[in-house]
Amino acid sequence: MYERRMEEVVREENRAQALQAVTRNRGAAGIDRMKTTELESHLEAHWDKIRAKLLAGTWVPSPVRRVEIPKPNGGTRMLGIPTVMDRLIQQMLLQVLTPVFDPAFSEHSYGFRPGRSAQDAVKAARKYVQGGKDWVVDMDITKFLDTASYCPLVHESCANSSGC
Repeated sequence: MYERRMEEVVREENRAQALQAVTRNRGAAGIDRMKTTELESHLEAHWDKIRAKLLAGTWVPSPVRRVEIPKPNGGTRMLGIPTVMDRLIQQMLLQVLTPVFDPAFSEHSYGFRPGRSAQDAVKAARKYVQGGKDWVVDMDITKFLDTASYCPLVHESCANSSGC
């Protein structure tokens, strides 16, 4: 199954569509400082090796460049900026996997879904309230992963000594 999906991911049409999306979105350079304007020529020179690693399951993403950005209400938050090559591969995977997994998501889920927006979520919440519902739950798990215990089977140390 992995091999078949990865063949879809590395198809030329999928790569071209992903390249177009990444260059259109521009964005800052990652730790390698490669700009989106340099990505196409980099692919021309290195695509065969990159494709082979993806198909073999040996591609390793680069570390993200960490940048502190100010929050509107004061303070800062950390932002991780992947390399443009990793963004391309993420986009390629997204294009193939979204049609596979999105249909299984809850119809009530709006975050990071194709064709859905925050405005759609607000409209749905209003509809529920007008229909007599008393509660609307809005969850932001931004800091959850900062405080979650790590599993020793995956990580070297576990913050939860009682086990994971």
